[in-house]
Amino acid sequence: MSPNICIINFYSKTGKFGLHQDKDESPESLRKGLPVVSFSIGDSAEFLYGDHRDIEKADKVVLESGDVLIFGGKARNIFHGVDSIVPDTAPKALLEETYVKPGRLNLTFREY
Repeated sequence: MSPNICIINFYSKTGKFGLHQDKDESPESLRKGLPVVSFSIGDSAEFLYGDHRDIEKADKVVLESGDVLIFGGKARNIFHGVDSIVPDTAPKALLEETYVKPGRLNLTFREY
């Protein structure tokens, strides 16, 4: 059984992450199309995805705090990235009742 990993990314209000594919896992994990599971916490993000590494051709969706994104199977190797952070969109209770800094925290889980 392959180990599960969690990658943690924090984005400030000017944060971005260019279009890329997640291909660091084992060949077996990639061959099986095992899913990537991503949790968004804090500020919303404009998330890009598509079949090509071309921002102009990419689709865009806004991921808000609490959203979960799962891509696996045929969609496992899509190009994806963060185009921009939408400042001051985190739930007020999250900032008031926790030690979470303003910005976006993303937790990405996958089987390595």
